Amino acid sequence: MTETADNKTAILILQHPQEQDRALGTAKLLTSTLANCRLVVGLSWRNLGHALKQPETDAKDWGVLYLGSAKAEAGKGPLVALDRKGEVVPDQEAALVGLKGLVVLDGNWAQAKALWWRNAWLTKLRRFVIVPDAPSLYGNLRREARPDAVSTLEATALALSVLEGPDLREKLLEPFRDMLAKARAAGVREGKRDRRRRR
Repeated sequence: MTETADNKTAILILQHPQEQDRALGTAKLLTSTLANCRLVVGLSWRNLGHALKQPETDAKDWGVLYLGSAKAEAGKGPLVALDRKGEVVPDQEAALVGLKGLVVLDGNWAQAKALWWRNAWLTKLRRFVIVPDAPSLYGNLRREARPDAVSTLEATALALSVLEGPDLREKLLEPFRDMLAKARAAGVREGKRDRRRRR
């Protein structure tokens, strides 16, 4: 049984419908591990409050893990705040002040792009990019679109390690490692027809 980890920063996972039945998907693992995490499946929502089922939610208090930017590599640390033009925000610490939650897009590159473009309200959130400090734990279990691609769980764990400390990251990675070990033992693998770029 996975131990639940308390996270102060709320996590909202927007999952593409075609992603929900993936054998090696991590969204459900995240929701079972994080106390403050909601998973919603679909293609579009009116706004952040609609997706959260909390109409009073203020978008300015939330960020989104964006699809990536080469410019983010110039930023310091694994969680880089970008402005609306995709440029690194000069004051990274100020970009985190008052942040109450993060939206994470769950799906391959094409699915995540579809979610991004179908939900214009995401552009009103603070924009963050993950710069991984290690390759994905997936290894050869899943082909990635880029060598720096990581799973939804790994991206979320890295973001929370910046926001709430490294212990939370390890609590999330432990059940992920267990899932991957079981998949390897059972010969489960998502191959060429399931290329992923996960956030």
